[in-house]
Amino acid sequence: MTNATLRFNPGGHVQCLYTEAIDLHALGRLKIVRATVILFCEKSQEWKVRCATTGKLLLSNPSREACLAWERQNLQPGTTQADNP
Repeated sequence: MTNATLRFNPGGHVQCLYTEAIDLHALGRLKIVRATVILFCEKSQEWKVRCATTGKLLLSNPSREACLAWERQNLQPGTTQADNP
């Protein structure tokens, strides 16, 4: 089972690492904003995790699953990376 953390701010917005473990549609209309982008780099033959807003390289790994696992571990609300990718 996957643990998921939802952080509600005073305005009623939710911050979380999206997963289907919780049916967020039940809360109402969703607006999804990506924290990262994971793309394959042909030149290095690795997957690159970059901050979606700055383009800063956060991780590279030959395994896409390792990149997804890194996202799950580091981008939950309350982690240093989640607060400042």
